Amino acid sequence: MSTLTIAIVVVFVIGYACIALESVTKVNKAAVALLMFVACWALYMVDPASYLPGTAAAEILSKVNSIIEAHLGSTSTTLFFLMGAMTIVEIVDQNGGFNFVRKALHTESKRALLWKISFMAFFLSAILDNMTTTIVMIMVLRKLVADHNDRLIYASLVVIAANAGGAFSPIGDVTTIMLWNKSLITSAGVIKEIFIPSVIAIVVPAIILQFSLHGKLAAAGGPAVNSESNAFTDRQRKVIFFLGVGGLIFVPIFRYLTNLPPFVGILLVLALLWVTTELFYRHLRGKEEKGSMNKRVSNVLSKIDMSTILFFLGILMAVSCLEEVGVLGAVGKWLNQVSGGNHYIVTGTIGVISSIVDNVPLVAGCMGMYPLAATGDFAVDGIFWQLLAYCAGVGGSMLIIGSAAGVVAMGLEKISFGWYMKHISWIAFLGYIAGIFSYFLLRTFIF
Repeated sequence: MSTLTIAIVVVFVIGYACIALESVTKVNKAAVALLMFVACWALYMVDPASYLPGTAAAEILSKVNSIIEAHLGSTSTTLFFLMGAMTIVEIVDQNGGFNFVRKALHTESKRALLWKISFMAFFLSAILDNMTTTIVMIMVLRKLVADHNDRLIYASLVVIAANAGGAFSPIGDVTTIMLWNKSLITSAGVIKEIFIPSVIAIVVPAIILQFSLHGKLAAAGGPAVNSESNAFTDRQRKVIFFLGVGGLIFVPIFRYLTNLPPFVGILLVLALLWVTTELFYRHLRGKEEKGSMNKRVSNVLSKIDMSTILFFLGILMAVSCLEEVGVLGAVGKWLNQVSGGNHYIVTGTIGVISSIVDNVPLVAGCMGMYPLAATGDFAVDGIFWQLLAYCAGVGGSMLIIGSAAGVVAMGLEKISFGWYMKHISWIAFLGYIAGIFSYFLLRTFIF
C-alpha cells in the first residue's frame, strides 16, 4: 500500500472518528462527512496516475473526472430516492394520513407496541427498502409515543427490523438487489433460506429490548388530527395515505416494468401525490385555505432535513474514493486468505465491516473477487452469496451509521452514535450472530 493510499485511509479514519464522536466534538456530522469527502479526493489527485495504470498522461484528468462523475451519479440516485421518500412520508404525515394507522396499532402496552412495530417494519422492509420503511415507521412512532427516550428504543429496533427484513427479500435492500440482478441469488432461494435467520436477527434483539420498556404508553402530544389536517375529510386523508404508502410499494414494481432506477419511481409517486393534494387544496376556501398552505408540498419540501442528505453525499463519496484506490478489494482478499476460505468467517466479517463503511461497495467488491461458479458454494444460491446477502444487510445494524436506515433514524430522532453503541450495538450483534448460526444449522441439517 503506497504512502498516498495510507494518507487517504488515515483521513477517512479520522473523519469517521469525528462523526462517531459528534456528541463530544459538537460538530455536525454532515460537515465532517463533506470535509472527509473532499480531503480524500484531493489526496487522490496528488498522484492520480498511480491509480490509473495504462492511462496516457494527457487523458488522466479526463479519466478522473469521469470516475468522480460516475460515483456522483450513483450517489445521487440514492440522494434523490431519499429526498423523494422523506417528502412523501412527510406529506402523508402532515395531512393526517397516518392517523388511522395509529389507531390500528393502538395499544396501552409499551412492550406490545414494540412487537407490533418490529414485525411491521420487518415485513414492510421486504416490500419497500429499509430506508423508506424506517422513515414511515418513525413517523408513525411520533404519533404513538410521546416519551423521546422510549422512542429511541423503538426507533433503534425499527432500524434492526428494517435491515433484517430487507436481507431476505430480493428487492428489500440495495445489496440484495445487486446480487439478484447479477443472478447470484434467486427470489425463491433467498426467501426460503434467509427468512428464518432474518426473523431470528430481529426476535433476539426484541426479546432483550422489551425489558427496557415498562408500564403503559403516554399519549403523544397534540390532537389526533391537527387543525390544518382537519381541512381534509377522512376519505381524503385515506386517499393520501394509500397513494403515498401504496406508491412506495409500487416503486419496485415500476422498476421491474421499466428497468429505470428506483429514484425515478419515487419521483413519479411524489409527483402524483403532489398533484392529488393540490387538487384537494383547490376546493378549500377562506381561512381553511390559508391555514392549509403550510402543508402544501412546496412548503414541505423546504422542511426536508438537508444535513442528512449532505451527510449521505459526503460519506458515500468518501467511501467511493477508498474503492478507487483499491482498499476495499485488498481487505476482501486479505479476509479470504486469513480465513482459509471459510465462508462464514469471510461474510461474517464483511457484515461487521459493513457497519463501519457502506455495504454497497463491499458487496460490489466481493462480486468482482469471486466469479459465479456452475456448482458449489459460489453457484447460484450458493452458501457464499446467500450469507453475503444476510451479513451485508443485517450487519449494518451494529452501528447507527452502518446502514441507510440507521442514518435516517439518526437524523429524524437525533440518536447519537455513542448512545446507540452503548445500548443497542451489542444487542444487534447478538441477533446477527444468532441468525448466522441458524443459517448454519439450516444448511447443515435441512437444506
